[in-house]
Amino acid sequence: MTSTIRVCEVTDFGGPEVLRAGERPRPLPGRGEVVVRIAAANVNPTDLSARSGAVRRRAPNLRPPFVPGWDLAGMVSDVGEGVSRYAVGDRVVGMIPWVRIGGRVGAYAEAAAVDPDWLAPRPDDLDEVTGATVPLNTLTARQALDLIAAPRGATLLVTGASGAVGGFATQLAVEDGLRVLAVASDGDEDWVASLGAAEVVSRASDLARLHPVDAVLDAVPVGGAAAAAARDGGVVVFTRRVGDVAGGRDLKVHSPLVHTDPVALASLTRMAASGALRTRVNRTLDLVDAAEAHRLVERGALRGKVVLTMNS
Repeated sequence: MTSTIRVCEVTDFGGPEVLRAGERPRPLPGRGEVVVRIAAANVNPTDLSARSGAVRRRAPNLRPPFVPGWDLAGMVSDVGEGVSRYAVGDRVVGMIPWVRIGGRVGAYAEAAAVDPDWLAPRPDDLDEVTGATVPLNTLTARQALDLIAAPRGATLLVTGASGAVGGFATQLAVEDGLRVLAVASDGDEDWVASLGAAEVVSRASDLARLHPVDAVLDAVPVGGAAAAAARDGGVVVFTRRVGDVAGGRDLKVHSPLVHTDPVALASLTRMAASGALRTRVNRTLDLVDAAEAHRLVERGALRGKVVLTMNS
C-alpha cells in the first residue's frame, strides 16, 4: 500500500478547469474515526458551488486548495480507537457534511478519514456506483418531507422531480401517503410518472395557476413561482436559499441545510438496495476526469447522476 492517495482538488475558485488531479498523504483514523477506501463519489450541484466559490455564503472561511465531494461509497479500511460500530472490510455509503466541517474532508479521493455517524452499511446487493448516489439526495428529500410534516392525503408539489432530490422526494412522499404533483423535464414525463406521482406537470407550466397545494418542495429551486402554488397557511421548503418569496402571504418557508442521520441513511440505503427507492446513473468517469464531470453537470439536461470512480 502506497503512502499517498489520488485526490482531485479545487486549486482556485472558478470553472471546471480549476479541478486538478493531485496526491495527498494516505489518511489515518483519529480517535472515533474510520478510514473508508472510496470506490465511487457522486457529483452533486453542491460540489459545483464549492468549486465556483458560491458556497462561501455558508462557508466563509473556505480557501483552496481543498477536496470537494459529499457522497461516497466504498469499504472501511482502517478503524480508529473507540470505534465499535464498523470493522475493516465493512461495505458502506456515506455523506460527508462538507459545509458544516468547512471542507476539511472531501469524497473526491481514494480514501478519507470520517466520523462513523456519517456512514451507513451498504447491503451486498447495492453496488458502489448506485450506492454513491443515495446519501445526500435521499437525506435532503427525507428531511425536507419531515419538515413539511404533511398528513396523509395532503397535496405536495415537487419541482425538479426529474432530478435526484426531486425524484427521491416524489417516491418518499408517495410512500408517506401524499398526493404528489411532480414537475418533470421535457422528455422525462414517463420516468417521473413511474415514481408514483399522481400528476406530472410540465416544466413550462405556470405553477401559480395550479390548484393551490398544501405544501411545496422546491428541489430546483424555482423560487417565487413555486411558492405561488402553495395555499395560504401552506409550507414551502427550498433546497437552496432564496429571497423573500412569501410576499406577505401566510406561508411557512424553510431552506434547511441537510444534516447527517445514520439511522435514516441506513433505512434509505436499504430501500435503494431493495428497489423500493429508485435512482438513475447517467455515466461514470474516472476521478481524474472530475473537471469533465462538472462540465456535464453544469450543462444540464442529464437523465441521471454522474459518478466518479477510483478504478485506476
